[in-house]
Amino acid sequence: METNQLHRGRLIDHVQLVVRDFKASQDFYTAVLAVLEIPIVGTREDFFWADELVVSSAESPAALGALTGRHHLAFQAKDRARVDAFYRAALAHGGRDNGAPGERAYHPGYYAAFVLDPDGNNIEAVYHGEAQRSVPSVVIEF
Repeated sequence: METNQLHRGRLIDHVQLVVRDFKASQDFYTAVLAVLEIPIVGTREDFFWADELVVSSAESPAALGALTGRHHLAFQAKDRARVDAFYRAALAHGGRDNGAPGERAYHPGYYAAFVLDPDGNNIEAVYHGEAQRSVPSVVIEF
C-alpha cells in the first residue's frame, strides 16, 4: 500500500497571468500582495512572481505573445483586517470594485472582498474565520 500526503494550499503549482499593461499590473499586485504579507520574490523586465503567481507582459518569452483570459484568483488573508486592507489597496492601485468586504454565504465565517485587476481578472482576498484555520492535511491511502 502506498501513502501520499496532500498538503492544503498546494493543489496548484503556479498560475501565470499575461497582462496588457505590465506596469499597471505590477503596481496593483505589488500593493495588494504587500498588505496580505505575500512577498514578490523575483522581478525581471517583463515578469515578476510571488509564490505560485507569475505575472508577465505579452512580450515575455513564456507568454508566446498571447494574453490570458479572465480568471478568478483568491488569496488567503490572515484576518478580516487584511481583507479590508487588500480591498483599499486594490482600489487605490487601479483595481475596480467587484464586491466590498463582507460575510459571504459560502460557509460560516467566510469574509471576503472582490476586485477586478487592471485586466478584468476577479481577484479575491478571503479570511475563512477561526473555525477554518486548523484544517489538517489529508492522507490518502491506496
